Amino acid sequence: MTGETSPKGDEELLAAWRSGDSRAGEELFERHYAAMARFFANKAGDEGPDLTQRAFLALLEGKDRFRADSSFRTYLFGIARNVLYKHLRSKVRHGPFDALRTSVRDLGPSPTAVLAKRRQDQLLLDALRGLPIELQVILELHYWEDLPGPALAGVLEIPEGTARTRLRKAKAVLAEAIPADARRRAVDGVDSDFEPWVRSLRDLVTL
Repeated sequence: MTGETSPKGDEELLAAWRSGDSRAGEELFERHYAAMARFFANKAGDEGPDLTQRAFLALLEGKDRFRADSSFRTYLFGIARNVLYKHLRSKVRHGPFDALRTSVRDLGPSPTAVLAKRRQDQLLLDALRGLPIELQVILELHYWEDLPGPALAGVLEIPEGTARTRLRKAKAVLAEAIPADARRRAVDGVDSDFEPWVRSLRDLVTL
């Protein structure tokens, strides 16, 4: 026996944090900071770091509202989504903010936090920003954070069937937005399956 202990899970760390263990809160922050930064990078650009901090502040303020029967990552990404939507809503000059119609591109200049070296990668990042924000969120969470249907439903606060329908729609809309020649160059000539290409951008947006 070496006396080593297994790393604590997120829920266990949160319980310790609730009980006053500040180091547990710091560990949660360090464990999930990259994912939070990645969530905002392709949607908020240079404002991403500030929104990441706001999301963790919201987690701190609402840590006692977490339910033991839910996933911590789902809860955290739900907070991030709410922070993002509040931020984007403040940028709408006319009419209501509609996450199923409004894209990041509609609200102003493209974010500059993520810049790709390959032209086709930049094309894909720009295409993601051109999707309605709810579709961009669901695609990036699915491909970059490996969230399954139930978790996506939890983050978006919709039924699982609706989440799966929106994911299918998001894939179709994104595929239509990418020219066929760019898809072929990015995925070695495979025109129909560009999912590995989308997944490959995860490291690019990990700040």
